[in-house]
Amino acid sequence: MEAGIVQNVILLVDSYKNSHHRQYPTGTSYIYSYFESRGGKFPYTVFFGLQYILKRWLQGPVITKEMIQEAKELHAQHFGRNDVFNEEGWNYIVERHGGKLPLKVCAVPEGTIVPTKNVLFTVVNTDPMVPWLTSFFETLLVQVWYPMTVATNSRIQKQILHHYHSKTNDDLDSLPRSLHDFGYRGVSSVESAAIGGAAHLVNFEGTDTLAALVFLRKYYHCNMAGYSIPASEHSTVTIWGRDRESDAHRNMLEAFPDGIVASVSDSYNIWDTCENIWGEELRELVLKRGKNGGAVYIRPDSGDPPTVVVKCLNILGDAYGTTVNSKGYKMLPPYLRVIQGDGISYKTIGKILENMKVNGWSAANVGFGSGGSLLQKVNRDTQKCAYKCSHAIIDGKGVDVYKQPITDPGKDSKKGRLALHLINGTYTTVQQEGNDPKLDMLVPVFKDGELLKDYTLQEIRERAKMCSSDINVMQFLKEDSANQDE
Repeated sequence: MEAGIVQNVILLVDSYKNSHHRQYPTGTSYIYSYFESRGGKFPYTVFFGLQYILKRWLQGPVITKEMIQEAKELHAQHFGRNDVFNEEGWNYIVERHGGKLPLKVCAVPEGTIVPTKNVLFTVVNTDPMVPWLTSFFETLLVQVWYPMTVATNSRIQKQILHHYHSKTNDDLDSLPRSLHDFGYRGVSSVESAAIGGAAHLVNFEGTDTLAALVFLRKYYHCNMAGYSIPASEHSTVTIWGRDRESDAHRNMLEAFPDGIVASVSDSYNIWDTCENIWGEELRELVLKRGKNGGAVYIRPDSGDPPTVVVKCLNILGDAYGTTVNSKGYKMLPPYLRVIQGDGISYKTIGKILENMKVNGWSAANVGFGSGGSLLQKVNRDTQKCAYKCSHAIIDGKGVDVYKQPITDPGKDSKKGRLALHLINGTYTTVQQEGNDPKLDMLVPVFKDGELLKDYTLQEIRERAKMCSSDINVMQFLKEDSANQDE
């Protein structure tokens, strides 16, 4: 089986960048670039995913003569000319550096929560003969936008869940598994599923995206990052026929007689299924499972989520009874829950939880699953991610570099060599010059082909956990909704 479409690192680039080595001023020896989120949908970013890119593509000897020849032939045909591809530069890297890339990358530790408009990592060449190398790898390095944005989207939803659990639940024990990744089929590729699924697992422990588990084992030292349960889909229910829906759910319970299972229940009539099948016909099997410490999650999968979830809870509450927790909110028995996996995003999850709260239900009664909205409904502009040159050395002199388009001030870039300082609890981007380098939160993670930091998922999760300095997520949702209405 082929490992991947592209294995040649020289081809991990936008075509036009191959012409840039001939466009810099004579005497250019060093080019320094930085990456940031210039703003966007969410007010902060969870930095995650750079380590994968460094390990997967840039670590060790990654350039060979064979790769250079392959790239040379491809570029000659692609451009229809022979003066674009930098054969001399790549040969120099093989001959002088043994195929290792003379670059230095400094980055904020993965899992760090950084407000937008701050530097997240910097890149500079370490050999004055290859200043073009810094910008050449923009294409690849900017792809950190994807795991970073998914991790941020996921954490925003965790904050919403945390808010409602804190208000309506006795404890937060169920929070880590309260949002399950259903996104494997909804993304563009297996690699996207692995990367995006891993980003979600920075914040949660529930997933059906197996590729993410392999990814985190390989790149982030986590033997088992996420968990799942036996669950039915519509085909395993409808294949029994409409008049045997009860048998389908019974079979599910008997096939997996203990532990937690989930059964999709809206194939025909969700209200009838909750009231008569779960509430009467299969009630004893549900109670039996509960006595053994197991639980059944009833899954609606259509309709208006805030309305459907509350109605399901009301029907199940009538059938099985409820208790009232210390916060004054209703709880189903511990062996019975609802899981909502249709239409879940950061925009909708709060609406469901608010409707539950208004109707007296604790957030602990419902788990959530999210697919395309979690892993696919994002792009580079979600957080306005950009990689820009901010400094160069030309003829031995430092030159600050920046862009300032009059047509869009939002695309202004930073200038100079940058550092990230934590000042009075707030991250601030400053110039390196005149500031104590010991205060810089950007740490060397890669140099000359060698990985200098190798973070574990456990470390990253610790940095990304909820904290007292978090934004007011309910205020964010209010402002986000107002912006959408404008």
